[in-house]
Amino acid sequence: MTPPPDMRASPPWTPAWIGLGSNLDEPPRQLDAATAGLARLPRSRLVAVSRRYWSDPVGPQDQPRFLNAAAALVTQLSATELHAALRALETELGKRPPAVRFGARCIDLDLLAFGALTLKTDSLELPHPRLHERAFVLYPLCELAPELWIAGRGRVAALKAAVAGDGLSPQ
Repeated sequence: MTPPPDMRASPPWTPAWIGLGSNLDEPPRQLDAATAGLARLPRSRLVAVSRRYWSDPVGPQDQPRFLNAAAALVTQLSATELHAALRALETELGKRPPAVRFGARCIDLDLLAFGALTLKTDSLELPHPRLHERAFVLYPLCELAPELWIAGRGRVAALKAAVAGDGLSPQ
């Protein structure tokens, strides 16, 4: 016998952290639109958004500075469903593949961590493989989750303390 709909177990809510970045097409407007899009994701709730930080580009230096932030969600989506939703939101916001690796882009939404999940597929690695190296990720993420444990790396606050914040400036 199937329980009535109001008695069926719902999928669990999992915390997820997203990195946001833009250096084209009015980055503050792009981050506003991305934040609004995150708030509309199905079966998800936007919990908090960090301050924004201007940062020097990683990779080619002949491009504008980036504006970065981090967002905290709780979601009933799986990690792969959330990743697909982030890719769809990027497309909706006008993202096209950059001409060169780490090149300029209007929006970038990276799934940084999904609960305590570790995962490596062709299209998704969790936690994000370069999260621990990047001040432009760690400074905003630390505002939201300083005690977050990044598997194989340590707590966000300790990771932030280990990277120089050179080239970062709050908006």
